[in-house]
Amino acid sequence: MPDSRPLPQIGRHRLPNRVVLAPMAGVTDRPFRQLCRRLGAGLVVGEMVTSDPSLWHTRKSRQRMDHRGEPGPRTVQIAGGDAAMLAEAARLNAAQGAEIIDINMGCPAKKVCNKAAGSALLRDEALVAEILEAVVAAVDVPVTLKIRTGWCADSNNGLRVARLAESAGIQALAVHGRHRQQRYSGQAEYNTIADIKSRVNIPVFANGDIDSPEKAAFVLDYTGADAVMVGRGAQGNPWIFREIDHYLRHGQALPPPTERERADVLLDHLSALHAFYGETMGVRIARKHLGWYLASDHRLGEGRQRELRAAFNVLQHPAEQYDFIDDLFCPGSGPASSRAANGISAA
Repeated sequence: MPDSRPLPQIGRHRLPNRVVLAPMAGVTDRPFRQLCRRLGAGLVVGEMVTSDPSLWHTRKSRQRMDHRGEPGPRTVQIAGGDAAMLAEAARLNAAQGAEIIDINMGCPAKKVCNKAAGSALLRDEALVAEILEAVVAAVDVPVTLKIRTGWCADSNNGLRVARLAESAGIQALAVHGRHRQQRYSGQAEYNTIADIKSRVNIPVFANGDIDSPEKAAFVLDYTGADAVMVGRGAQGNPWIFREIDHYLRHGQALPPPTERERADVLLDHLSALHAFYGETMGVRIARKHLGWYLASDHRLGEGRQRELRAAFNVLQHPAEQYDFIDDLFCPGSGPASSRAANGISAA
């Protein structure tokens, strides 16, 4: 049955549906965010940005903070372990146009946790409260939070952190159904998310292992969450957002994208990467995305996927990548390089 509850709201921003793109370092850059939004994501969250403004001059940070041409609400995720620095980072990002500030307390990466940031913060609830209160007080835009269920199996303190968040004025909470020490191993558990949702009055987004419309519907029903947040399930499969939204609204599955649409979306994505990063870096970054697209194509066995990845990874120029995609999905339809050069896209 369709979910009859009001759609989630973050401050003044009412989301158009219940499907959110999770922030992923090295993945949710501007080209990918724009693609996922076009294919049905109700909200997209950018790659995490360090809270240290002295590092914002680097090319990587400048690109992560680039939201030009994106529809609102523009959501910037900040990461760090110092309350005053996070508050200042929130102020500066809001001044540059961020409409929602998200705080990262969920990243399990060692290089983040070793700096007492990301999910490492869950070990210090007093510091969590200090950070949340400082950031909320620093800006006029809504502040959201992303967490895990806890630091380890013996410290499943997600509910206590959620209550701290609500008390501090956090306006939405995303919960990944694993503790930090699990990283991405095993299966996500949704009991903690359900417990949190039943005990707080702010929107809760369920995250972890959501890779199909049916799984999204199950997780929403099981947890009572207001939306699902999709991360790895969107890598190579940006159509998942419209598929989930359609299934939640109508209870029926959409047909999969045609081969022509798959080719056009891939060509459009690659073209956006080349334009955003420049030809050299764009060609390199396109390789990992192509690998994800191949992995999500269930018609291909692992051996064929490896063969195609190897062939694509030696290509050095955008035109070669375009023609590879067209030959793969729509052989005989003419050179994709000429169509891409003429601005033909999947839009």
